[in-house]
Amino acid sequence: MTMGKRTQATSLEVRLLREGIIESRHVVQAVVCDERGRVLSVAGNSETATFVRSALKPFQALAVTSTGTLERFDLSDRDLAIITSSHKGSIEQVRQTFNILWRADIDPSALQCPTPEGKSSPLEYNCSGKHAGMLAVCQQCNWSLSNYLQRKHPVQQLILNKVSELLRMPAAEFISAHDDCGAPTYLMQLGQIASLYAQLASRSGLDLERIVRAMTHHPTMIAGEGEFDTELMRLAPGEIVSKSGAEGVQCIARLGEGMGLAIKAIDGSKRAKYAVAIHLLQQMGWITPSVAEALAERFMLIGKYKRLEVVGELSIL
Repeated sequence: MTMGKRTQATSLEVRLLREGIIESRHVVQAVVCDERGRVLSVAGNSETATFVRSALKPFQALAVTSTGTLERFDLSDRDLAIITSSHKGSIEQVRQTFNILWRADIDPSALQCPTPEGKSSPLEYNCSGKHAGMLAVCQQCNWSLSNYLQRKHPVQQLILNKVSELLRMPAAEFISAHDDCGAPTYLMQLGQIASLYAQLASRSGLDLERIVRAMTHHPTMIAGEGEFDTELMRLAPGEIVSKSGAEGVQCIARLGEGMGLAIKAIDGSKRAKYAVAIHLLQQMGWITPSVAEALAERFMLIGKYKRLEVVGELSIL
C-alpha cells in the first residue's frame, strides 16, 4: 500500500466525564485511506498494528461470493449478511445461520465455534454465520469439513489470498493468530485495514458489491437491535458500511467515495471506539448532525451522570 509523506499525528483522547469532571481517559488512533491505499488523514500512527478481528468478516465472505457457493445452495443476501456478522444470537439471527447449513446439507455439529456461556448451541455464538459460510464453501469445493479452521486448510488459504490481493502484498508476509472463535485472524497496520474498507466502499468488483448490498440491506443481521453497526447503517442507509471488531477495533466504509476509516482504541475500549467513530463521522461530513446526535444519545450519554467527549481531530495529509 502507498503511504503519504506523513502518517503520524496526535492521537485522539476520549474522556469519561462524571458531572463534567474527568474520571477516565482512553487513547484512540484512527486512519482514513482511499481505495489505492493512500493515507488521507490520521490521528496517531497509520502504521500501528492490531489484529483486525471481526472487522475482517466482510473480506472472509469473499470465499463465499467467489466460489459459486451462493448460487449452488441458493443463498440469499440475508444469508450473506449473517456470514459477515457479529450477531447477538437472536432467534432471527440463529435461524438465518441454520438456513445456510441446512441448504448446504451440513449438520450444525460441524460448527467449531464455541457455545456461548448459558446457551445451548454454537449457532448462538456471534461468529456462527462466518463459520457456516466457511463450511458451505468447503461443501461446494469438496474440502474437508472437520479441520476447516486450520491455517493451512484450503478455505483459510483462499481467504488469505483474497486479502493479500486486495492489499497487494504476499500472503506469506501476513502474521496470523487464532481469533476467539478459532478461525485465523491477522495482524495489520491501521492503514492497511482502512485500505480494505476503502476498497469495500468503492465496491470494486461484483463480489464486494454483493457483500456491501447484503450488509446495507440487512443491517439487523450484522449486529442486532441497539448495536452500533446496525444503528449506524439504519440511520445512514446506503451511505455507510460499519463493522466492529473486538479489542477496540471499528471500521467504516463511506460508500460512493472510496474511503475507509479504521479506528483502534489502544486499551481495547468499546465505548471509546464508538465515541470516536461518531466524532469523526461528523467531522468528515459522512453523517448529518441529526444522525450524529441520535448516535451520541445512545452511545456517548452512558448514564444519568456520565457522558463521553472526544478531544482531537484527524490531521489531513
